[in-house]
Amino acid sequence: MNQVNWQFVTPQFDHFRHVLSELHNIEQTDYLELQPRAASALEAFTISSGMHRFLLVNCGDNSVFRGLIKEALQETISNHNVLSTESLAVDQLFDTYRLDKNGQIEMLAGQLSQVENVILIVSANLILANPLLWPKIKAAMLGEPVLPKPLKAEWFSPQVEPVVYQSKMVITGDRNQLAELDYLDEDLLSVLSMYTELEEDFHLDDDNLTPYIGYLKWLCNRYELPSFDQDALLRLLTAGVRETEDQHYLPLSPLWLRNILSLAAIESDNYLITGANMDRAIEEKQFRESYLPHRAIDDILDGQVIIETTGEQIGQINGLTVIDVAGHPVSYGEPARISCVIHFGDGDVSDVERKAELGGNLHAKGMMIMQAFLSSALRLDEPLPYSASIVFEQSYSEVDGDSASLAELCCLVSALSEQPIDQQIAVTGAVDQFGRVQAVGGLNEKIEGFYQVCKHQGFTGEQGVILPETNLKHLALHKEVVESIKAKEFHIWAVSSIDEVIPLIMGKPFRGEEDSVLSMIAERIENFAKHDHPQGFVERIKNWFV
Repeated sequence: MNQVNWQFVTPQFDHFRHVLSELHNIEQTDYLELQPRAASALEAFTISSGMHRFLLVNCGDNSVFRGLIKEALQETISNHNVLSTESLAVDQLFDTYRLDKNGQIEMLAGQLSQVENVILIVSANLILANPLLWPKIKAAMLGEPVLPKPLKAEWFSPQVEPVVYQSKMVITGDRNQLAELDYLDEDLLSVLSMYTELEEDFHLDDDNLTPYIGYLKWLCNRYELPSFDQDALLRLLTAGVRETEDQHYLPLSPLWLRNILSLAAIESDNYLITGANMDRAIEEKQFRESYLPHRAIDDILDGQVIIETTGEQIGQINGLTVIDVAGHPVSYGEPARISCVIHFGDGDVSDVERKAELGGNLHAKGMMIMQAFLSSALRLDEPLPYSASIVFEQSYSEVDGDSASLAELCCLVSALSEQPIDQQIAVTGAVDQFGRVQAVGGLNEKIEGFYQVCKHQGFTGEQGVILPETNLKHLALHKEVVESIKAKEFHIWAVSSIDEVIPLIMGKPFRGEEDSVLSMIAERIENFAKHDHPQGFVERIKNWFV
């Protein structure tokens, strides 16, 4: 039930075979040809007048992107001079003057007046690092008179006339940098500028793989990299899907693609890149970056971190987390043991992470949604007579996000019903107030983290991961995991509601039947109500020894 075939856990490109067969006949495609929004904005900006003297481009703060924008502008226009700068200073941008030995004024032209009709491309970070310079830049771009500055204060002369510049400016930066610019000058983003983005990914459909392949060829030609064959292309497309975390999207970043192609070129000794070359380049890259994930697995195998992948336990489940370490280039997945204990109380579900100030707001939100759903499913007209305590065991850093709320709900249901959970299965997903399972992030890393633990502790043939059905399109698992799923050593189950999860991990229906988990919880509550007699403290202690 709900088990997923291996074809769903890795992207399939069989329907593109007719395109791949024409690989060597595909023409190169320029980067801006795959950026219709940016291309449109650049064209409009070159002919704009009036207040639109700035163009804000949301992209990586990198000279590579500024260089691509410069080339695109130079190809588009003939009546402007396009300059790009990696530094910002008054005496570099604007006209200055000095006095010669005879006391005569000698004007020195800045970048904005050395040539006519300048379009200057600059990083948002440079403006943010020089906020006092911004009013002068803004005035110059809007065509207001700007007084040249003397190179020495004692050279100041009232005879110097202000200069009016005929210039425009392209400002590049990521979303956070542009937000800071908006804080610096609230008119810039809303009134004075055009805005566009260099898109980070490319939507793949049945008709547009050809221009993407042309773009890859363009990159190889631009950076003097060897060409590639069909097998190498397929491996690169799979890696690209993993990078975007969506089987319908491929990365457009010239930095990421150049990195992968350059690594493959090393493996091919700068000859034609084959599938084996590309595969080895990606595997070697992953190996170089895998020290921390391997250490995490070692801690589990050594028993320092307790993760069970066999047997059954009440109130214990294997959740899945993604670890981000500062200074480490990639995220990696790691299973986390989530436990829940029940005691008599007022129905409160205690989030230990939150109380210890290790749980973020999103995690707390997920816990409250989970608690609301369970109360609704039980149709309670008063609080549960039990309180619960849920915790990520052996977690010593902040936990945030709602991706564990499905696992936490299963753990709570197990503890309340006293029905064990199969430890061979790990669970990830968010849950809403109606019990529907919602998509989460980091699926590839999460699945591979649990897979590695199962592999080293020994496959049973029944191990695997439950994930949201809506996450299937995000999967691009490592080929080793795919082969294991093919061999039925490891499994993936896709679910859309809690009603589909409970039978998989507990072997019983969630509700609607006599032996359902909800009916067991209701029976336990009813039995408690029948035997609920107030006792004094001394009497309760005596009962411990009966």
